[in-house]
Amino acid sequence: DCRQYTNRSCEECLKNVTCLWCASSRRCMEYPVRRILPPADLCELRSARWGVCWVNFEALIIAMSVVGGTLLIMLGVCCCCCCCKKKSKKQVLGGAFLSTRPDKDDERAAREREKRRVRQEERRAEMKSRHDEIRRKYGTV
Repeated sequence: DCRQYTNRSCEECLKNVTCLWCASSRRCMEYPVRRILPPADLCELRSARWGVCWVNFEALIIAMSVVGGTLLIMLGVCCCCCCCKKKSKKQVLGGAFLSTRPDKDDERAAREREKRRVRQEERRAEMKSRHDEIRRKYGTV
């Protein structure tokens, strides 16, 4: 029971992780687990200690807010940098995106198109020679 540590020290109270120390009233009480923060009528945030005696809830909330905000800002900056980096690779010209320097996928696609074009021309020439041969055979030339 946490109440047995009332009017003793914060360190003795907080040896039990389920206990909350209120520095202003020097009371040790059960931590209200149904709520994230202890209610003000139980103990003010600046006097409430849990886990360690040297950090109060008010400072903990401020520190966590600063750290969380900093992380969110850093995440936003990283996302913006990544988006800007991708946009800088491409420039808008006449409503269409043209690559300023072709990447490997673009080069590969261009090679594939060229190969298909060459094969198609070869097939066209082969078909033309076959048709010419048939025309000569039947004298329709």
